[in-house]
Amino acid sequence: MTTVRVRHGAAALAAAVLLSGTGTVAYAAPSPAPSPVIPAGLYGTKDPTYDGVWRQSLAFMAQQVSGVEPNRKAVDWLLKQQCDSGGFASYRPDPARTCDPKTLLDTNATAVAVQALSGVDRPEAAEPGTDPVSKAMGAGAAWLKGVQNKDGGWGYNPGAPSDANSTSLVVSALAATGHRPGEIRSSGGKTPYDALLGLAIPCDAKEGAGAFAYQPDPKSGALVANGDATAAAVLAGLGKDLQTRGAEPEQKPTCETPAEPAAQPTAERAARNGAAYLATALARSGHLDLPPMPGAAATAPQPDVGNTADAVIALGAAGHMDQAAPAVAWLKKNSAAWARENGPAAWAQLVLAAHTVGADARDFGGVDLVRQLNATGPAPKSLPLEETEQRETEEEPGFNVWLAVAVFLVAGMGIGFLLSGRKRDRQR
Repeated sequence: MTTVRVRHGAAALAAAVLLSGTGTVAYAAPSPAPSPVIPAGLYGTKDPTYDGVWRQSLAFMAQQVSGVEPNRKAVDWLLKQQCDSGGFASYRPDPARTCDPKTLLDTNATAVAVQALSGVDRPEAAEPGTDPVSKAMGAGAAWLKGVQNKDGGWGYNPGAPSDANSTSLVVSALAATGHRPGEIRSSGGKTPYDALLGLAIPCDAKEGAGAFAYQPDPKSGALVANGDATAAAVLAGLGKDLQTRGAEPEQKPTCETPAEPAAQPTAERAARNGAAYLATALARSGHLDLPPMPGAAATAPQPDVGNTADAVIALGAAGHMDQAAPAVAWLKKNSAAWARENGPAAWAQLVLAAHTVGADARDFGGVDLVRQLNATGPAPKSLPLEETEQRETEEEPGFNVWLAVAVFLVAGMGIGFLLSGRKRDRQR
């Protein structure tokens, strides 16, 4: 799971232009980009082109685990983003327009939207399952099952090669909405777990033992460890989702190979192998790293806050709370500035990580993550009782000050009248 979502094609094109040196150089100062128009009900203030549905859905999920009910206007915005087919695009600026074959439907956006909607308040309906929220969930899940690849997995867009991230997100969403992912078979007879196991790196590998690759290398077919893909695959392999609670009792992470050489591990075993990889990676510094961008002057890896939060969720789900603790401590010290820059999805990732390991999301390194998240969107429909009481308490000093001023003015007027009356008495 990533916070900033940019299509690979667009990113590759931009990098090619910047690095090739063959593009025409513009010496005039570029015109400032117009401020994005943010629709009513949408969380965040940045351009939603690539992450509108994504950030809205993550915000809902984080609010749900915090006892916050999203504003109905925000729920309606998400519902209107769905196409008649049941799929979601990353963002549709004009939801009144009917989706057509040119609409780029997005499995990731659809998966998180389906899961997010499963937890929102559903309006009353004459028959169960006929309200707009339930119908949207059912249509979304049906669309996801309908675009499954022959190998059992999913790509970012329908028909794209399967990748671990997309497949895992779909598996977690289907599991969260009452489906059995292991029983969902493609036209080729494969399950989602078949696709994920094909991206798992064996425990006896020299590099990345136990991890998952995003996709096989297009040239060599080699599997390269990817922390983001591994965190997502751990949840999927365990049959859990982003709103999971940490598992008990505490377990020691291990990477185990099947006893029979030709046998594949089960999906759960592969997930636990992935958790062992994450535990080892986090033990080095307390965080995962971003690889350097192609052509960047700085080659040293930089801390990856978002994927570190995802790794915390994965480790908690696997019952490795002790191994997640150093990363939680690191996040408490280093995540606030990153979240302020990246907006609602970033705040949501931190809330979900805190929820998994039982940390206080309202005092996470001195930051109230839930309040920060709520502030990025429409005022919530309802808040937990303790937060409502806290807000009322915080508002009382201001009210008392004005009350005191009013009392003082009234008293002053009374004194004025009294003095004036005394003066008139003396003059008589």
